[in-house]
Amino acid sequence: MSRAFLFIMDGFGVGHAPDASAFGDEGSNTFGHLWARQKPNIPTLARLGLGGAAALAGGENPFPVQEAIARFGAATETSKGKDTITGHWEIAGVPLAKDWGYFPNTNPAFPAELVQAIISGAKLPGLLCLTHASGTQVIEDFGEECLRTGKPIMYTSADSVIQIAAHEEHFGLQRLYDVCKVARELSFALNIGRVIARPFVGETAKTFTRTGNRKDYSVLPPQPTLLDVLSKAGRDVCAIGKIGDIYAHSGTGREIKVAGMDKLTATTEAEMPKLKDGGFLMVNFVNFDTDFGHRRDPAGYAGLLEEFDRWLGKALHLIGPQDHLFITADHGNDPTFKGTDHTRERIPVLWFNPAQSPGSIGLRGTFSDIGQTIASVLGVGPLGAGKSFG
Repeated sequence: MSRAFLFIMDGFGVGHAPDASAFGDEGSNTFGHLWARQKPNIPTLARLGLGGAAALAGGENPFPVQEAIARFGAATETSKGKDTITGHWEIAGVPLAKDWGYFPNTNPAFPAELVQAIISGAKLPGLLCLTHASGTQVIEDFGEECLRTGKPIMYTSADSVIQIAAHEEHFGLQRLYDVCKVARELSFALNIGRVIARPFVGETAKTFTRTGNRKDYSVLPPQPTLLDVLSKAGRDVCAIGKIGDIYAHSGTGREIKVAGMDKLTATTEAEMPKLKDGGFLMVNFVNFDTDFGHRRDPAGYAGLLEEFDRWLGKALHLIGPQDHLFITADHGNDPTFKGTDHTRERIPVLWFNPAQSPGSIGLRGTFSDIGQTIASVLGVGPLGAGKSFG
């Protein structure tokens, strides 16, 4: 029986979507601009058809003489957003017709009644920042005051999110989680997609660093996802990284929460041979997004892409003749673009199965085609959205 592996390259778009102007993202192109500036050495992704995917998305193929060993395409998002949850849910067969709630780019960004309710409910002396901010800059700007006053830092972005940062040791990790649980309950009425705990360590503005103990509090998907369908069918499901948080722990099977590219790749490599026949393994490689996309660091992004490509070359040897490997993204995060937010882009779709002939699967009209195809090759479903390209 077949097994399926889904690798999400968080924030790896291949060209702005047709509606990118509505998001202020016209002209964004994560891979295209990375290639133009850095020319990363990524022979494995090239062999899997990344250049062909980029061309289908409206860009250029920088590897025109490379013969693909996989099927390749690109997909356009139909959901009304460009965040992590929206992209992942649509990939798993649940596109969102209704947009999330967002906070305005004002100071403060949060309604006073919400702020006061969180302070009261979590028994806090107050909250700092309270506006749109960069996650790394905000701890440099407010971290020392957080230590001095015991007030957590609450901020947001262009995504539907509340992020709360506090010192992992001085404030306490579990206490931070408890504050986020209060904020999660209070923000359901505002249709906010996620509340994220952002712990950090260090003693001064210049030494503060975020830790790997981030925790996301999401809402439940409105319909069964690919993971729910597989779990209900009794299949082996393995969710690595932040996948469990993204799907609110619904249908996510064996969850393995690790952070950092080295741990993500090592864990994935260790778990792939363990996956049972008919099983599904899904992993989010978040560091493209968090470490270099949001920080607008193209050189760092390109370096991590090369590191991932080298590992991916080894991982291909773990794919058996009946197995299926899918590589895609959840949104863009162009490190050369204005601002620090995600970018509304098409995503690559690379599908490697040693027994099938390579070639184009074309430009897909929804991310849900990925989930529907995985359901098809694993013999479950159909899902509520998407069309299999198998």
